[in-house]
Amino acid sequence: MARKSAAQPNHAESEQAATGGATAADAQPQRVIKKYPNRRLYDTKTSSYVTLTEIKHLVMEGQSFVVRDAKSGEDLTRSLLLQIILEEESAGVPMFTEAVLSNIIRFYGHAMQGHMGAYLESNLQSLMMMQSKMGHQQQNIMSQMQEQMQKQTAQFLSAFGLKS
Repeated sequence: MARKSAAQPNHAESEQAATGGATAADAQPQRVIKKYPNRRLYDTKTSSYVTLTEIKHLVMEGQSFVVRDAKSGEDLTRSLLLQIILEEESAGVPMFTEAVLSNIIRFYGHAMQGHMGAYLESNLQSLMMMQSKMGHQQQNIMSQMQEQMQKQTAQFLSAFGLKS
């Protein structure tokens, strides 16, 4: 993961604070994936090499893991997750339009950069909660949520003088 300043708590700290000190990581040890110089990924839990697709499945299953450089021990988790997103965006139907990607890029270096991540995370969590509550009615709900999120994003961007 990228290094964060002391003023920005990481996700695990936020989760721990929200749950009164207990996190999913407390219940089970975090899975460690080692990345070797030859770009191979080694799962220390299963003692086997894994592919990016298998790492994606861990994410989909909600498994907690960290990716570390085998030599330096540097945390490469964010980098690997971004690589999975890039591959998903390149294959099939992309989730992000060019306009969305452009707007995200515009937030780097902007005074609101620190708030944008929290804003996106909050909206995604709300979407996931609604999705799990609604089950089979999700297509109608998804289109309503998408419209609402587009309106909120447009308002958010216009409030800071950015194009939507």
